[in-house]
Amino acid sequence: KAMAGTTSCLRFPGQLNSDLRKLGVNLIPFPRLHFFLIGAAPLTAPDAAKYRKVTTKDLTEQVFNAGNMMAACDPRAGKYLTASVIFRGDVTSKDVDEQMLITQN
Repeated sequence: KAMAGTTSCLRFPGQLNSDLRKLGVNLIPFPRLHFFLIGAAPLTAPDAAKYRKVTTKDLTEQVFNAGNMMAACDPRAGKYLTASVIFRGDVTSKDVDEQMLITQN
């Protein structure tokens, strides 16, 4: 499920869709530094999801949390060259922009 948002452009036709190679070329400025690290959020049980209100701030914090990474590493121990966060659902672009600025600083 973690790759579903990233690979949706491969599965559905559309003018703005691209492939994973283009995603890698646009995100990674140096070809030898090409390791994708996937973080998924929210990690909530399906039964508990209907009782929980998740904000954009919560989602952003969860995506970059070491416990939500799909690899055994601590992202705080390294550096990010670039990051791509795909939000789905009822999220305003203003909230996303604000949280990404807070995360960068």
